[in-house]
Amino acid sequence: MIRLVNVTAEQKELLWNIHQKYLYEMTNYYDNDIDESGNIHYGYFDAYFTDPKRTALFLYDDEQLIGFALINPYSLIGRNPDHVLGEFTVFPKFRRHHSGLKAAELILETYPGQWEIKYNEHNTAARALWTRLTEKYDPEKYRYSDYETVLIFRA
Repeated sequence: MIRLVNVTAEQKELLWNIHQKYLYEMTNYYDNDIDESGNIHYGYFDAYFTDPKRTALFLYDDEQLIGFALINPYSLIGRNPDHVLGEFTVFPKFRRHHSGLKAAELILETYPGQWEIKYNEHNTAARALWTRLTEKYDPEKYRYSDYETVLIFRA
């Protein structure tokens, strides 16, 4: 069964480590620079432990850690959403079992309201996931950049 678990300050290093692996994966779609320590800069990471409006979640399938989600209320496009999905990943091993869809559905059930979710058009798996997840909400599509789309909807 898919579960959402709030990331504690004591788990910050674990989140940092898996978040870095996610950011490396995203270099397939974004031109992120790697610093002298071998890390990819993510300016909002610490804010998930200091800003009470931000939420960091681990995603579990029963007792197995399968991914994470970062949620905040800060619009990418000048709107006033309740929630913005800052980052989301399910580890590749678990993607073929629809765990990403199940986790995303649980997030929307747990955090109802107005949402913004951005994806890269070149990331066909992400585009398919977010399109499938949001189709029942009839989302507005906003072209954020030449290769990014933001879905706006109420869940």
